[in-house]
Order: sequence, then C-alpha cells, then structure tokens
Amino acid sequence: MASLPSSPSSAFVLCLLFLSLPFLCAQKLPSSSGSGQINSNSILVALLDSHYTELAELVEKALLLQKLEDTVGANNVTIFAPRNEALERQLDPEFKRFLLEPGNLRSLQTLLMYHIVPKRIGSNDWPAESSGAVPHQTLCNDHVHLASKGPASKLVGLAEIVRPDDVVRPDGVIHGIERLLVPRSVQEDFNRRRNLRDISAVIPEGAPEVDPRTHRLKKPAPVPAGAPPVLPIYDAMAPGPSLAPAPAPGPGGPHGHFNGMRQVKDFIHTLLHYGGYNEMADILVNLTSLATEMGRLVSEGYVLTVLAPNDEAMAKLTTDQLSEPGAPEQIIYYHIIPEYQTEESMYNAVRRFGKVRYDTLRLPHKVVAQEADGSVKFGQGEGSAYLFDPDIYTDGRISVQGIDGVLFPAEEEPKAERKTVPVVKVATKPRRGKLLEVACSMLGAFGRAC
Repeated sequence: MASLPSSPSSAFVLCLLFLSLPFLCAQKLPSSSGSGQINSNSILVALLDSHYTELAELVEKALLLQKLEDTVGANNVTIFAPRNEALERQLDPEFKRFLLEPGNLRSLQTLLMYHIVPKRIGSNDWPAESSGAVPHQTLCNDHVHLASKGPASKLVGLAEIVRPDDVVRPDGVIHGIERLLVPRSVQEDFNRRRNLRDISAVIPEGAPEVDPRTHRLKKPAPVPAGAPPVLPIYDAMAPGPSLAPAPAPGPGGPHGHFNGMRQVKDFIHTLLHYGGYNEMADILVNLTSLATEMGRLVSEGYVLTVLAPNDEAMAKLTTDQLSEPGAPEQIIYYHIIPEYQTEESMYNAVRRFGKVRYDTLRLPHKVVAQEADGSVKFGQGEGSAYLFDPDIYTDGRISVQGIDGVLFPAEEEPKAERKTVPVVKVATKPRRGKLLEVACSMLGAFGRAC
C-alpha cells in the first residue's frame, strides 16, 4: 500500500484534489479549447461557484448546460447576472411558478439566454454616453441594449450594472446587475397564461347517465322548478346522439336555461385545472373568437363535442400551420362535432359499426372514428389520434374529450361522398359568428330549421 505524503504542502494538495473530485465529476462543462474536459478556470464553473447560484440553478433546470458548453467552447461570452438577493426580491411567487412549470420550459430558456451575449464585453468596452444605446444579440436571438448614464453608471436595458467585471475568466466575463432582464415575449406569455387562469367559472357537473338501449336516465332524479333540463329536449325524440335541434326561442331559451358563455367558461376552466390542455384553451380564448362563438351557439340550443388535443400534440404544430390567416380557426373547426357524444357512446358506436364518420364544423370534412386497443381512434394513418383523456367535461350540452394528436382532414374526399355531403364554402378567414353560420348550413342540409 502506498504511503501518504508526509510533507504538509503535499497533503494540502491531495486534500484539495479529493474535495474537488465530486464537483468535477458532477459537471460536464468543457474548456474554451473545446476538448470536452472540465476546465476549472471556465466562466461556467465560476458561475456555479459565485454570488449567482440562484441563476445557475435556473440554468440547470432549463436544461441549458449543454448549449452553454457548446457556446463557451466556440466563443467568449458575457453574462449579465442578477445576484441571489435581487432574484429573490424580484421573482414574485406567481412568476417563478410560471417559469418552473414544465409546459413553460421554452419561456424559461428564452429568459435565461436573454442574459448571455456570445462575445466578450468588458467594462472598458461599454459605449460612451454620447454614443447612445448599442444593441447586442443574445443567445435567444433577441437584443439587449448597452448604454452609459454618466461617467460611472452603466446600463444593460433598464438594469444598472452594480458589479462590473465581477468575475473574469479566459473564456468570458460576468457583470452583476441590479435586477432580472425579462424579454417582451416572456412577459406576454406570462400575461396570457395569467388571463386564462382568471376565467371565472362554476365547478362543472358530470353528464347524466343514459341507458343506450332505452335512452332514458338510469337514475332519474327530481328536477327543481325553474332548473335547467337534465337532458336536452331532442334526447327524448331520437335514440342516440344526433344533430342539435333548432334553437330555443329567445336568448337562453324560454326560461333562460341555456347560458352558453357560462358553460364555455366552465369547460375552459376545467381544461386548465385538468392540466395538459393549456394550448387548446389559449387558442379558444386569446388567439380566436371561438370561445365567444361557441357560447352563442350553446345559448341558441345547440350541442357540441370538442376533441381537444393535449399540449404535447399542439407543440408539434409548426409556425407555418398556425401563421396563415384563419388557420387556428380551421384547425379547431375540424375538432368540433355538432353532436353530444361521450366516451361511452362513441366507443359503443365504433364497436358496433366498425367505423363511424362524424360531421365536423369544417364542412364538408368528416372525422373517422374506429375502435383500436380498447379505445377510440380518430383519423387514419400517421395523422391519427387516440381518445386519451375521456370525458374531461360533460354537462349535457358540451362534451370535451382529450386526444393525443392534432387531426387534419384528408386532402381529397372520395367523389361518391362529395355527392352526399352538401358542399358549403368556408371563408379563409372566419369572421365573428361563422361557427353559428356553419352549423346552420349543416342543419339546412338535413332539413332542420336554424
């Protein structure tokens, strides 16, 4: 067995080596030379072992270490870092909770990369006061503006540099700033999410259970005078779900039974509390007027089944698919069935008939449903989606079924089917009230009044 070094200096060096081993092994930060090995003199190591540990912890949670490794391996960097106490003071609990939600990872990454410029900017390189604000591109492709205010005050955006050149390393420099820099895109995303959470709603009640053979309530309960009907009136006229009836007279029916806006808010509120359907709720409330139109439609006495893609499915949509005028509306139209369907009714239908074609509000396209693996599958081939979260919301007039994919109609319908389905031209950019117009056109094709 080798003997331990006897000299005090050798023992001290050996002690430092053993103390640093766990830290070195835990990090995979390369040196500026790009060799792939940890360089203890790297600016990233200095960030992890400084007054900015809160910022370093956010970088780790945002899964940005690898990107920063690659950046430092190729360039010098400048990091504008708020100190721990500044972060704790500025990050209110709601904003911090927003940043740390898994669905908002992109916003957290954008926020952090907004503090890093892929070039070295020392305090001596700051623009003079007479030069005005000078923009520099950050890692998130947005720009921060550097400016001077007097001989001793340096600014990045609206934040003052309180510790210039606080940490200097061969591959970068860290400047301490007084507060967090928040890009406009992150602030807008946070405001939009907060607006969604502020939608007031009454806790929804489940749909009544109906015997599919007799089409009557399994457990009838007394209905108080003046209360909304337990089942829509058309359920007593035809077996099984069908197209919505003609609208009830007057706004909200003769007794004000149908409050469509309240019911739409209920199901959107339920989507948010259920979790994993924020993008769908966002499109309905903020990007389109569909929530308002659906509320009007339900108030007129119609029923709807919404096939709601979850956030993971919506994240696969490209910018091109959403950027065209009216594109979000057209996508959602194809996910709305003008019938009241539950998971049980759809599953019973596909088991009995094999394939069922449901009308959608994107005329003349239909969505095909079939039984698969004990569930209901919509669409065909690679563009199919499974009924993933059944009966998220069912109140007798609106049914929301969670699916794990975004559905698109086939490029061409078979000619034989085009003859049997009335073709209604849909405007490229739907206007307000278009949802009601499409539903009325569909009902007219079946000889129903609107």
